Amino acid sequence: MRLSPDVPFSPRRVPFFYGWVIVAASTIGVIMSVPGQTVGVSVFTDDLIEATGLTRLSLSTAYLVGTLMSAFLLPLGGKVFDRFGARLTAMGATLLLASTLFYLSAVDRVGAALGGGSMMFVAIVGGFVCLRFSGQGMLTMVSRGMLGKWFNTRRGLATGVSGLFVSFGFASAPLVFSAWITRAGFRGAWREMAIAALVIMGTVAFLLFRDNPELCGLVMDGQEKKRDAGAAQEAIEFTRSRAVRTRAFWAGTLALAFQGLVITGVTFHIVDIGAHVQMDKAEVVAIFLPTAVVSTVVGLVAGVVMDRVRVHYVIIVMMIGQAMALYAIANLASLYWLAVVGMGISGGCFSPISTVAFPRWFGREHLGAIMGFMMMWIVAGSALGPSLFAASERAFGSYEAALYCSLVFPAIVIVLSQALQNPQDAAAS
Repeated sequence: MRLSPDVPFSPRRVPFFYGWVIVAASTIGVIMSVPGQTVGVSVFTDDLIEATGLTRLSLSTAYLVGTLMSAFLLPLGGKVFDRFGARLTAMGATLLLASTLFYLSAVDRVGAALGGGSMMFVAIVGGFVCLRFSGQGMLTMVSRGMLGKWFNTRRGLATGVSGLFVSFGFASAPLVFSAWITRAGFRGAWREMAIAALVIMGTVAFLLFRDNPELCGLVMDGQEKKRDAGAAQEAIEFTRSRAVRTRAFWAGTLALAFQGLVITGVTFHIVDIGAHVQMDKAEVVAIFLPTAVVSTVVGLVAGVVMDRVRVHYVIIVMMIGQAMALYAIANLASLYWLAVVGMGISGGCFSPISTVAFPRWFGREHLGAIMGFMMMWIVAGSALGPSLFAASERAFGSYEAALYCSLVFPAIVIVLSQALQNPQDAAAS
């Protein structure tokens, strides 16, 4: 079952190519997922520790368990996306996200009512499962997958334009959320976010989301010539099982998964990382603002470039940025600005790769199932990050061991990406 693309209005009646409306709607969708992303959760970490009585390691473990459980649900979520389309799936994800934010605003009281102790841990794990599945998982996957379906030759440009706002939104979220908590408390902040998600994202999903141009009587990129439409349909449609047997799938997926692991590990403990080098909370959280500027510029450039070059070049640049960030954060007091540049480069490349690469490589017919499996690995990676970094701090008294050991991740992806061939070319030959 899908909602009619002509309700409440027909995209054909818009006086310009509706794909650019999709760019705006997709951008809002990804930004509205921030409360379910680690960058959004990290600011609430200290408040949750104080409210629940859990240790930092216990909270990180709860985050790990909840995120891993949500990851295993995402392949099913991808199939739901393929079956029901972007609008219904996004509306469902929004409802679950808002409900979860309301729940988390009182999770300590729920845990206490269940008896405290181990039940507090169970209560917060349940919240993290729903938060990560709805926010980081489904809402992000649907928004980016939908955007990928509406463009072909200009997919990179569209993603770069979207990334201008997404990168800045993600990077500035810790500052905004920190101020939000200061004004309303962590309970009030989460409740107000829930209301905003229902009103803003619910409305955007219903009014503007459309699954693909063909259902609306349009073609990708707004091209009108039949030969262009026919050419766009000549892509070989990979099933999920076929896609996961390619080196390209794993190069792209591991690049994104390792980025998820690293960035969640850093952002979840960013205040404590700063404390270890005598930086106060305001000073260390402020690192996200200049990072946002770098990430925004890199995202636009990477998107435009990806319309002209093979994806693996951008993947390699992303991994170089990730390696720079890891080394610099391990020496944050002296390499603050290198950390900004490294995180900006790796973060800026994330959206173009995740949005452009997979429809280019594998077609659009089974894109939900393929991206659902890809998102499972990204979410699983992000689940491991906070716990690995917390374990490093507990065992060695600092985060340096986790940061230096993580340098192996970009090395693996760079080796895997060497002379990478587009699966479409390999299948056609």
